[in-house]
This record gives sequence, C-alpha cells and structure tokens, in this order.
Amino acid sequence: MTSPLGSGGMGDVYRARDVRLQRDVALKVMSDHIAADPAMRQRFETEARAVAALSHPSILSIHELGFADGIPFAVMELLEGETLRHRIVRTALPWRDAVEISASIAEGLAAAHAKGIIHRDLKPENVFLTADGGVKILDFGLAVHRLEETGAIDLTAAHTAAGVVLGTLGYMSPEQITGERVDGRSDVFAAGCLIYEMLTARRLFNGATPQEVVGALLSDTAPDLRGIDPAAPPELQRIVARCVHRRPDHRFTAAADLALALRSLLTGSAVRQTGARSKPRGKSLAVLPFVNSSGDPQIDYLTDGITESIINSLSQLPSLRVVPRSLVFRYKGLQVDPSTAGLALNARTILTGRVVQQGDVLDIQAELVDTANEAQLWGEHFRRKTADVLTVQEEISWQISEALRLKLSGEQRKKLRKRPTVDPEAYQEYLRGRHHWHSWSPESFQRAVEHFGRALEYDPGYALAYAGLGTVFGAMGYYG
Repeated sequence: MTSPLGSGGMGDVYRARDVRLQRDVALKVMSDHIAADPAMRQRFETEARAVAALSHPSILSIHELGFADGIPFAVMELLEGETLRHRIVRTALPWRDAVEISASIAEGLAAAHAKGIIHRDLKPENVFLTADGGVKILDFGLAVHRLEETGAIDLTAAHTAAGVVLGTLGYMSPEQITGERVDGRSDVFAAGCLIYEMLTARRLFNGATPQEVVGALLSDTAPDLRGIDPAAPPELQRIVARCVHRRPDHRFTAAADLALALRSLLTGSAVRQTGARSKPRGKSLAVLPFVNSSGDPQIDYLTDGITESIINSLSQLPSLRVVPRSLVFRYKGLQVDPSTAGLALNARTILTGRVVQQGDVLDIQAELVDTANEAQLWGEHFRRKTADVLTVQEEISWQISEALRLKLSGEQRKKLRKRPTVDPEAYQEYLRGRHHWHSWSPESFQRAVEHFGRALEYDPGYALAYAGLGTVFGAMGYYG
C-alpha cells in the first residue's frame, strides 16, 4: 500500500502496487469492527463476487478477493477522476454530457441485469467519472441475484426480505420502499433520478424529512420535470418521465432499452441538430424491420424488402411523416419495445411485423402501436403465397392509412395502390438486388447487378430495376 484514497462505511480504500503484474490498483480493506459483523462481512463478499462476475467498461473491475488475518479485502482497478456527486455539486451538466453519461450507466446496468444482478443503490456517489472520459458504476454492496435450484441465474427478478428496506432515499423505487418484489426496473427508476439531477443539479424527489421524500415517491402525481434545460430535446423529458413512473410496468422494460433511447438522442435519430426542436409526433410512423422468424437467412431479402417497400409506399403521403429506412434499420436484429423505439425515432406510431416462410407460403403478422398510450391501433395476419407479397404490402399500406385516419385524395389513393411491376418474379429479383445492394461490398454489388438484370428480363419496363442498376454501377465506378 502506498497511500490512502478514502474511507466509507465498509472500510478504507488505499492506493497499492501489484508487484507481480507491475500495476497500480485500489485496495479496499474492511474495517475490523465491520468484519466482526457476519451480515456486513457477507455484504462485502457479496459485492466483490457480484462485480467479479461482470465484465463491462461501465462497471468497476475487481481483480481479486482475499483475506489477511481474517479481514476481507478486494483488489480493484484504480480510478482517476471524481464521483458524479462531486461533478453535480459544481453545476448542472449540459444535456449532451448528461445523456452520454446516462447512456453509459444504462449500458452497465444492462450488463449486470443480463447476469441477474440488480444494483439497488444507484446514486451520484456510486457513479465515477474517470479522467479519460469514462463512466464506472461503483458499490454493488446491495446488489442481489437469485439462484434457482438448478444453480442458474434468474434474469427476471430478485427479492428483498419482507419488511427490510435497502437503498438510499431519493433514488429508491417505490417498490423498494414498500418492500415489494424488485427487478431491473428499480435500477431504471434510479437512473431516471440521476438523469434529472445531472440536468438540474437538484434531486427529483426531495423533502425536509424522510417522510416527505417517501410521500413524494409514493404519490400518484407525476413529478414536475419542467426544470430540465429547455434547449434539450423534448424526447429527453419523456425518457426521464418514463424511467421514474411510479408503476414498474410503465417504465422501460430493460436498461438496454433506456440506453438505446438515450444513444438515439446523441446520434441524431431523435434530434436532427443541436438546439433543433423535434417535429411533432402527431401523424408520424416508424416501420421497424420485419423479423425473419423462420431463422433462414435466405429469406432476409423478403423481410427487408417488405419493410422498405412499405416505407416507400407510405412516404408518398404528405399528411404522414415516415421515418426513413436509414434510421429504422439500426433496429434490425434488436429486441426493442415499440414505446422505446417511438421515443428514439420521434414517431407516434410504430409498425412491427414477423414473417415465416413455409414452402411457397408466407405467414405475415403485422401490428400498429400507438406509443403515446401503448395501445394497438391495428393488427392483421396474412397467409399468402410468396408470389403475392406485392398484394400483402399493398394491403398493409392501405390498412395503415385507414388506421391512422389519413384523409387521402383520389390521386394519393392511386399512388398507394400503384404497383411498380405486375410480374411477381421480377419483383422477387428486384428485392434480392436491393438486399445485396445494402450489403455494400464489391461481391454484393456484382450480385445486385445480376438480380436487377434478371428482374428486367421478366419485366423489361421495370423502372425501379433500371434505377437499381444505375445506383450500383455508380457505386462500383466510384469505389472501384
């Protein structure tokens, strides 16, 4: 040990030198009087084992757990920087900095939840901002995980003993306070409190006495979020509101969903430019990539093609704002609930779908969800031959326009019903060509040319196939 770094309720932390690996580390040593308490000793060991089971850039690493003269100690990575509490005390954070930190926290929580570990005591003191710009979640001393008889980790929930309240007031979820069953959504609640505090330098749930804090937490009245920087995108306020909802089933289902929603604010999915106000979410739609439930990569071209064709068809309607393909396809292969996608993409309604191919028959399930109230506006099940996929797409687009109660002119109705080709084989080849085009490689470009060419053999007047050839030849000429 070279120098003390600090102390806390569990013990002291020192800077130390690992002579075997020639690196500086932090050494956490439990105080003698704490080590004499079996419950506190168990908590110390629980934290060390919980963190040692995790490996994520946003979680403090523990290298070793040991005992010296019967006193437990943990060897941890050495951090340089300050806690989030020290940062907030100085001033509120710019919204982009707060979102970046919050996204890293959410990603760390998602990694812990994936191992069945719930933190239960997330607060500014337990988040460390490193000197190189990193974020680390600390102190898993209250973390819990539940082992089934098989020894497997239960990823759904953990229990707190009846009548025992653990955590920190102002950051604990309502279900923690009342001693109810907790799961990862309790950590999502605490993350929402942190986001608000970073943006305002004030606690979201505060009071002169603990009773007042508990009363605010258990109140059915939604917390006042007006203190958030007005220059921040409006989606950020909705994200915070969803995190700190009193009912767990109204929060983000998973920390990974929260991270995705936050990252979208930084990448421009929800905000076009700094300081720009988002367009209204009224008549707006995001068509998420249809899922290939068959598991056969040979029909990926169909699921992608159906999604893209519906986007292109509905984009012709001036009364409906449709999120472009380039944004929605970021969600391909991801499991995300519609409300999270709606927040991230600034879309009021979300269309999702699944496709199963059985021989030459397609089984397509589609549903339209209103993200404002999580209500299904429309849903339909189609079972058609693969050659009839154009008819299915046309029917989905038409029924979506009806479900959204769009007022269409005669010309707009014709556009929605107009088919790019009447030849089903030509259309299949065109979809294959588009699929290879989006793979973006010299080999895929060549395959795209072949499929567009075959589409033109079936239908020499197929304008979209000609356009596809032109696009591919242009890319091949530019990139060699």
